[in-house]
Amino acid sequence: MSSFTLTKVAMIPARYAATRFPAKLMQMLGNKTVIRHTYDNTIATGLFDQVIVVTDSEIIFNEITNNGGKAIMSKRSHESGSDRIAEAAVDLNIDIIVNVQGDEPFVKREPLEKLLEVFNDNNVQVASLMQVLKDEKSIADPNYVKVAVDKNMNSLMFSRSVIPYHRDKNISPVYYEHIGVYAFRKQALMNFTNWEMTPLEAAEKIECLRYLENGIPLKMVVTDYMGVEIDTPEDLEKASKLLY
Repeated sequence: MSSFTLTKVAMIPARYAATRFPAKLMQMLGNKTVIRHTYDNTIATGLFDQVIVVTDSEIIFNEITNNGGKAIMSKRSHESGSDRIAEAAVDLNIDIIVNVQGDEPFVKREPLEKLLEVFNDNNVQVASLMQVLKDEKSIADPNYVKVAVDKNMNSLMFSRSVIPYHRDKNISPVYYEHIGVYAFRKQALMNFTNWEMTPLEAAEKIECLRYLENGIPLKMVVTDYMGVEIDTPEDLEKASKLLY
């Protein structure tokens, strides 16, 4: 299937409750809420046939639809963003779904465009972003998920541990951090939600390991663009400074 015939949709999973920063998506960032910035900037990339917010909250639903956007209420509580968008996508006639994080308001075109391009290869089922990690403290930090790839940029393993382990001090391995922006063929996403949680996924608490444990590699795309993820009030303050 050639690329121009593929229907591409961006879905933004948006939970109202957040442990560290409740209602963070409805916080004002300049003259708009965080979720509106994310939605509007995703539209502005011009890459998608549709952009849809998928939410468990009537407040977020109304925020998007009252401002002319498209939103779907998700019916159930979900373990992950992938499960939430799978429920919304099941009845839609679409080919490629990109999961855009609701708490990353500064969405840019280039990394998402590179992510979509890999689906010109019919063998690619799932793709995701990663960036080179150079800071030793971050490499050792279990909050940074590392990914090891093969020569074709297919994922071999994701871990909170340091991979690769730097045993031979004569070489300098490249460390990649996994950035949780995913793109899927629709069927791959449906398969994911039908599979049971897998042992490595349960141990590491990294959802994409479920694909690897079922024999599906992720095509990894390197980006050097990192937005600001709004997880705390301090992040919101940082993001406010970037607006001007």
